[in-house]
Formats: sequence, structure tokens, C-alpha cells
Amino acid sequence: MGTAPAVTASGANPAPALLVIDMQNTLVAIAHRASAAVAAIAGLRTRARAAGAPVVFAQQEDEELERGTDGWRIVSGLAPAAGDTVVPKAAPDSFLGTELDAVLRARGVTEVVVTGFATEICVESTARQALSRGYDVVLVADGHTTSVRPAAPGRYVAPEASVAHHNEIYRNLRFPGRRVRVLPAAEVDFGRGTPS
Repeated sequence: MGTAPAVTASGANPAPALLVIDMQNTLVAIAHRASAAVAAIAGLRTRARAAGAPVVFAQQEDEELERGTDGWRIVSGLAPAAGDTVVPKAAPDSFLGTELDAVLRARGVTEVVVTGFATEICVESTARQALSRGYDVVLVADGHTTSVRPAAPGRYVAPEASVAHHNEIYRNLRFPGRRVRVLPAAEVDFGRGTPS
């Protein structure tokens, strides 16, 4: 019934792919520390490409982010290039009803380096699904972000607290047969990436 798990490296010679989730104009416009997140992801993308690791963009499409509109487009600082893959999605889980799993498996990926927007929704949903589907996960501590919150007290925690909270959860997350790491962008190593 389910898809067979990927051959997971779990520390030995991982084959990473950079996954960039929902870094689209409309969403980045409301993101906390947007320019810093874009810069961190751009640096990762450059290093992934240099190492031959796949770069995959998950791009939300729905009634608020209609295909072809300016708001739907991936921000110019991260615009996909030749060789990158863009996977359209309609749910927070970037694997649900998409070709993401097939794309990663076809490229021999065993580890997903997760970045993007929004921390508590699409980033979280996708990272957990990657683990459930057999991939090791690197959550890039400074490469995911969430929406700016109103200054007045409310039901949401402050964006910096949300990002820190999820980083800490993943630092302590134990998932049988998987390696889960939280690393700053500067420490992510694509040196053993599979050719794209």
C-alpha cells in the first residue's frame, strides 16, 4: 500500500538534496526575517549545485496562490535555474499528491535538507513526511521562517520563538532508522551529493 522506504544513509555517505518550500512572493512578503532566510537558502543552493546535489522547489498552488500570478512566483533571489526541479503542491505536506517522492528517489536521494516557509505548517509537515518515507532530514536552523505576528498578545507565539521551538524539537527528535539533524546553513555539507 505505501511506498517502499528509500535506502537511508543514516550518517554514512548521505546523498542530500536541497528542498526549498514555498519561498514565493506573497509568502515571503509576510515572512519574519525574510531577507536573511532568502540569503541563507541562496547560499545553500549555490553550494548544492556546485556539489551536484539536486535542488528541488515545492511551490504552493491554490486559490490564494494562483499559477502564473506574481504572488505565486518563487522570489527572484531564489528563482529556479536549469537543472532544478519545481514540484507543484496543494497541501502543507509537499509529498501529498505530488511527484516529490518520485523525484527524490529517481535521483538517489537519501537525505533531505529542508528550508522554506512556513515553519509550523509546510516545513514541519514536509520534514515529518520525509522521515516517514525513509529519508534522513537536515532542518536548516536559519533556513526556515514563518509569518510576522501582530505585536499584540494573541494565540500565536512570536516568530523567532516558533523557529527556535521547532529547531529544538528537531534537535531532540528520535526517529527509528533515521538521522535527524539541525544545522545552520554554514554547516550543511553537500560534498557527497548525487549528480543532478
